[in-house]
Amino acid sequence: MFLSEHKSKELLSQYKIDFPEGRIAKSAEEAESRSREIGASKYVVKAQIAAGGRGLAGGIKFAATPSLVREEAEKLLGKPLVTEQTGPAGEIVGAVYIEAAVPIEKDFFIALVLDLATAIPTFLASSKGGVEFEQVARMNPDVVSSIPLDNDAAAIADMLKSAGFPDEQSVADIVQSAARAFVEYDMNLLEINPLARTSDGEWVAVDAKVGLDTNALFRHPELEALISDDGLTKAERIAQENEINLVKLDGNIGVVVNGAGLGLATNDMLVDAGGKPANFMDIRTTATSFHIAKGVELLLDDPSVKNILLNVHGGGMTVCDTVAEGVAFAFSRSSRRVPIITRLAGQGSEWALKILKDRLLPVEVFDDLGAAVARSVELAGGRA
Repeated sequence: MFLSEHKSKELLSQYKIDFPEGRIAKSAEEAESRSREIGASKYVVKAQIAAGGRGLAGGIKFAATPSLVREEAEKLLGKPLVTEQTGPAGEIVGAVYIEAAVPIEKDFFIALVLDLATAIPTFLASSKGGVEFEQVARMNPDVVSSIPLDNDAAAIADMLKSAGFPDEQSVADIVQSAARAFVEYDMNLLEINPLARTSDGEWVAVDAKVGLDTNALFRHPELEALISDDGLTKAERIAQENEINLVKLDGNIGVVVNGAGLGLATNDMLVDAGGKPANFMDIRTTATSFHIAKGVELLLDDPSVKNILLNVHGGGMTVCDTVAEGVAFAFSRSSRRVPIITRLAGQGSEWALKILKDRLLPVEVFDDLGAAVARSVELAGGRA
């Protein structure tokens, strides 16, 4: 999961990485008040959403006075911000971050990511940082240098120098601090862009983004208050509270699946068949039928969902009849009766089918997943 900017900075500030002074605000009036607390000569008003690309999308504004901060905040708060990473619907701006503007002489980029092939953190750096960095990097990948983080400090310093960074110990110190944070908090992304060199020779992390490995959060109970609801839609938050991993997508086929791998494979098959999943779902092994019902209700509440593809393999702690009970509960509490394209296998599958049919749910049963996917796509208006 990605932390919003102000929470990323709050976490990284523990590692003595310098950031501009800032305050969070959830109303225009509060934004003006917070800017007066900062007392800068110029301010930056930043929309707080989980997606990147805010600068090019108009989500970052400059203001010379606290009253102008209020005006800019009012333009952003409560409205959708559409960036390259949000999809066409955008993300609603629920808060803005007010910062003291920094006199930037040059922008740089540094990041740490986890190499999934080697499980080794990789350090990335470029002397072409700033709001247009992603576009520049797409056009010319050579502007980004990389090195596995398990190299010694001298090798990383050589890489920084060849990438166009000044040969200064302060940059190496920032990299070392970021690397320590990355490892200690089980991050899968740590990005500072821009890492700015100011006109007076100081180094300031103007923007930061942190991605946390959700599978490792049990090791960090101290982060519970920091990460609560961060970057989640209302539906995703409700799903999390009900033992379901849910990611909203922009399609029209609701997907109910147990297991992350099976969920990803199911979505891939839908896309290959010409369909568009409305969500990714992973029913956790700890979910009860009541939890599952809540997850299915979220799909029924989405007017874009034209049918539900129910693909469950019973085994371990999640059996098919538990999922079927959850589906039946959800339909009993909803006025919508969208078709349920059903493929069940494994433990409890026969009893699950009996539950669905006895409750008179609009099910179509398939033994073959490919046939079930094709039918779901057909009903949703895709390829037959």
